[in-house]
Amino acid sequence: MWLALAIAVCSDAAQFLTGPLGWMGLDAGIDVLVMVATAALLGFHWLLLPTFVVEFVPLAGMLPTWTACVGAVIALRKGVAPKMAASPQLRD
Repeated sequence: MWLALAIAVCSDAAQFLTGPLGWMGLDAGIDVLVMVATAALLGFHWLLLPTFVVEFVPLAGMLPTWTACVGAVIALRKGVAPKMAASPQLRD
């Protein structure tokens, strides 16, 4: 888990440093490698797909989306994320 998080942080930092319009091919390559690496390390999770797509949107790719996604996947896998509980129904 720590390795997947380190990869996500490093990739987000590298993409931020390349700028919004900088090395488009490099950014896409980083995204593909991060997707494959995190899926291999954490197992596939559906949150990886929208993150992968968002990375190709101009300016949105500069946000730390991989870090947030990997953090969310780790939290969900560990059961730290809040679970959906049936809310009590209010009666008059």
